[in-house]
Amino acid sequence: DASLVEVNSFSPSVPISPSSMTNQYRFEDGPELRDLFITVDDPESHITAIETFITYRVVTKTTRGEFDSSEYEVRRRYQDFLWLKSKLEEAHPTLIIPPLPEKFIIKGMVERFSDEFIETRRKALHKFLNRIADHPTLTFNEDFKIFLTAQAWELSSHKKQGPGLLSRMGQTVRAVASSVRGAVRNRPEMFTEMNNYLETFSQKINLLDKIAHRIYKEEREYFNEMKEYGPIYTLWSASEEDIAESLKGIASCIDRCCRATEQRMAGLSEHLLPILHEYVLYSEILMGVLKRRDQIQGELDSKVDALANKKTEKDLFSEEIGKLEDKVERANNALKADWDRWKQNMQWDMRSTFTNVAENNLRYYEE
Repeated sequence: DASLVEVNSFSPSVPISPSSMTNQYRFEDGPELRDLFITVDDPESHITAIETFITYRVVTKTTRGEFDSSEYEVRRRYQDFLWLKSKLEEAHPTLIIPPLPEKFIIKGMVERFSDEFIETRRKALHKFLNRIADHPTLTFNEDFKIFLTAQAWELSSHKKQGPGLLSRMGQTVRAVASSVRGAVRNRPEMFTEMNNYLETFSQKINLLDKIAHRIYKEEREYFNEMKEYGPIYTLWSASEEDIAESLKGIASCIDRCCRATEQRMAGLSEHLLPILHEYVLYSEILMGVLKRRDQIQGELDSKVDALANKKTEKDLFSEEIGKLEDKVERANNALKADWDRWKQNMQWDMRSTFTNVAENNLRYYEE
């Protein structure tokens, strides 16, 4: 769709062989300008009396002066990534925080704790950290530095210092509820345009996500059927001497089609499906960011109204309004810069993803 392209504890551990470490993320800055490199690899399964979970090795290499060492190696589980994301949202409410893969994979795709599930999640976590590292503001967040460098017990101690999960959820619920009570009167036109753009983008990306999953499901069913037919023709050739060679040829052809279809499915599951679903999550994140910006605007509007109706304490109200005006301006500037950056990356991701799918389809039909 052309319009879419325009939108852009100690526990025993059992090692699991890591897959290839191909990084498919495009960084805006060239390698010579970057000073922070992060790799997520080497998943391990941990089994305790009460739970089974996966940890991933996070290796960081840097030349930044604020780091005490040039290289760090720590192990993190999914809950640690969730903690980092919540701290970034708390510290930067009007910046676009990259999405994390959901707690559980989409039903019917792969089983939890299977090699495919673990590798899909590893890639997503790797991309999550590198998107943060590449962000001009998030990359210098103190909690991000702690996540990359602290040993497990240090991170656990640091996490206990912040507000609890229920407290954070309560703050988020109150913020969203406050932001949707009514339309913001003085919202700049560009943020209304952003909101309209996102509504259209969300509809299109969700539709594409559903279509892609339907295509993948149909391809899998077709592949499973072909796998059953090949051996039938091979067996048939043993009892039909006159047409044995032709039957063997059909069996060989079906086998080649099976291999080509399997490669096509791999391309869909590795490249198309993750990108589409990532931007489904991005659309939800961006809606939340716009609501938080509107909430800050709403605070300012309510103070201006209060000042207009107040006979006394005008100096105090004027000071509060001045602070809120600065807060709104900072929020607007942060979101505008992040929006342009996100849109550029989205357009590149969509263009490269659909070009890759088209090339894979050409190879498939040629085979």
